[in-house]
Amino acid sequence: MSHRPAGLRSSLLPFVSTVLAVVAGVAIPVASLHARQPAATTAAPEAGTELSVPPLPQGTPEQMLEFVEGLLPPKTQPRSRKEMMKYISDVSRVSVEAADAILPKVKADDPIYAKAAKLKLESLMRLSQLGDKQAGEDMASFAATLANSPVKELATEAKRLAVVSAAQKMFAEEKFDTAPALVKQVAALLAADPDDQKTAGLVMQFCGALEQIPDGEKVAADALMTFGPILAGSKDPKIKELGESFAGKLRLLSLPGKPMEIKGELLDGKPFNQKGLAGKVVLVDFWATWCGPCIAEIPNMLEQYEKYHDKGFEVVGISLDEEKDKVDAFVAENKIPWPIIYAGKGWQDPTAQFYGISGIPQLILIGRDGNVITLNARGEKLAERLAELFKDAG
Repeated sequence: MSHRPAGLRSSLLPFVSTVLAVVAGVAIPVASLHARQPAATTAAPEAGTELSVPPLPQGTPEQMLEFVEGLLPPKTQPRSRKEMMKYISDVSRVSVEAADAILPKVKADDPIYAKAAKLKLESLMRLSQLGDKQAGEDMASFAATLANSPVKELATEAKRLAVVSAAQKMFAEEKFDTAPALVKQVAALLAADPDDQKTAGLVMQFCGALEQIPDGEKVAADALMTFGPILAGSKDPKIKELGESFAGKLRLLSLPGKPMEIKGELLDGKPFNQKGLAGKVVLVDFWATWCGPCIAEIPNMLEQYEKYHDKGFEVVGISLDEEKDKVDAFVAENKIPWPIIYAGKGWQDPTAQFYGISGIPQLILIGRDGNVITLNARGEKLAERLAELFKDAG
């Protein structure tokens, strides 16, 4: 898992997780539910009583919507995560039941229809997140029927969820040859409304996910080149900024086979001299002392450094910390032997900005010829690459 900055660009979590639905505006994360539970003064359920969802009452569409809207958050605290998940599942099922009862009774351009349709989409997606495969298929089918809804917001949301469903299937089945077609589909959705923050969030999620495809740098780069100009043309400042940041990310994804530019000052204030790396195998590590996964990589890096440094292996750390004292203390305590570039600007570090670094640790391996070998040199992959590169070393 990587640490990423806050804001619109921070919604980078695994594409096939609940965050997808958050982007589409349909998820109610469990953590959020716990945060929204009644205060501690609210009575807990009596011993032996289980948190349960009442059956759907008969009534007008408005009354049924009001009923299901009152189910979350629950009125009493669940006694366990398992009980909470069952409650969410039951709420989702009764919500689908309510939507199915309402939709035949109202016209497609009625605001009540849009609310009921959205409720059904949300609930089916939630059930899908909880492992109900049929609900996922039903959601995709229902979303397809809404793509031409006279209500623009509903049609757009249905199209977003259709993309989400297709992407979930692609990742689940690991059939990544469908990625280019999905890029076109997402681009069309974005072009239809470049100012839609939900769609922009989906785009960012999608690009982040494509980067995780094995050897998926090219398809991710193609996606960035497709989406970047559309986002940059948005009237929304946040979306426009997101589009502009794609230029840096594109620079990063285009690095394999090319040289990487490294600049900055070291912890002692002296300028870093990249020329000193000529002819060496170099690992560039974007990291921070507050990043757990970054710290977890350090022992492996130290092991590889000790094993190969005398044979021509070097590490260059680029700290995204904002407090120099913490970096100095960490380097001293852990006896870090490699140079650390430090600007004190956090995510605004010039090199990190230039290469669109949006998650750390980001470990980039450079060959003796000065060209980047891989953008993913973490854990066992680093050891494997170095063993191959130094197999003929004495």
